[in-house]
Amino acid sequence: MVIKVFLASSSGSTAIKKKQQDVVGFLEALKVEYTQLDIACNEENRMWMRQNVPEDKKPSNGIPLPPQIFNEESYCGDYETFFDAKEDNSVYAFLGLPPPPGSKEAVQADKAGLIVENGTHGEEAEPEATPEESTKEVPEAEQNGDAHEEEEAAEDEEVAEEGAEGDEEEEAGDDEGHAGEEEEQEEEDLQSEEEEELRQLEVDP
Repeated sequence: MVIKVFLASSSGSTAIKKKQQDVVGFLEALKVEYTQLDIACNEENRMWMRQNVPEDKKPSNGIPLPPQIFNEESYCGDYETFFDAKEDNSVYAFLGLPPPPGSKEAVQADKAGLIVENGTHGEEAEPEATPEESTKEVPEAEQNGDAHEEEEAAEDEEVAEEGAEGDEEEEAGDDEGHAGEEEEQEEEDLQSEEEEELRQLEVDP
């Protein structure tokens, strides 16, 4: 594949000359093989360039200005699109060439390929739980279970204590009842003795 750059060697426009120099200089810096085709001195080159630039890429007057860049017969773009690709580190994609290994564009392409293969489509995949994190979750659940058992045991102890207190109160009540009955019996006995004594006094002269 040969990159073709259509230029105007005798252009009177300083802007066009500068753009042509930028494109050529950058391709040489990347060591990309290219061919310069002069449209100022060769009418055939001029006509071929005009015919092969897509209609939607031509200016309003229908005459595309150099520099225009092609990969063999395929149109790549003009200076503006070339400049945008240079800013985005995607010149090789712009030219339709595979990026050399180790280049920024190759690294970006590898990352994009990995993202598509993983099916994330540019979205960050959620990190999977590591074995350590998964094992940490089990002790936490066990700790929660132990705490629940401790709470139940404490409640049982409280219930047992309350039951014991109730039994003691009942026993105390029973003791008081027995004591009260004994006192009543003693009082009745005293009354009987007093009545007996009174009867004896009444009988004796």
